[in-house]
Amino acid sequence: MKPNFEAMTSKELTAYILAHRDDDEAIRVLFSRRNPPDSEATWYGPMLTADGTPIEENIRIAEEAIKQRIEQANKRKQDSQS
Repeated sequence: MKPNFEAMTSKELTAYILAHRDDDEAIRVLFSRRNPPDSEATWYGPMLTADGTPIEENIRIAEEAIKQRIEQANKRKQDSQS
């Protein structure tokens, strides 16, 4: 009998998946908890062409997005400590 994956915390479910890597149902449940879901996610272009050449504009866009994400996380952390 399989555990109730829906009732597990994400941490518990992750530990279960690491011990049962072939359990597709558990993996699907964990992926369904993504925040935001794929329908709301921001998708970025590839960093390299098929032959391995860097796409500088896409790299720049991704770097800027990462910087903004870090700044937002730091601000939330500061706000929660206040």
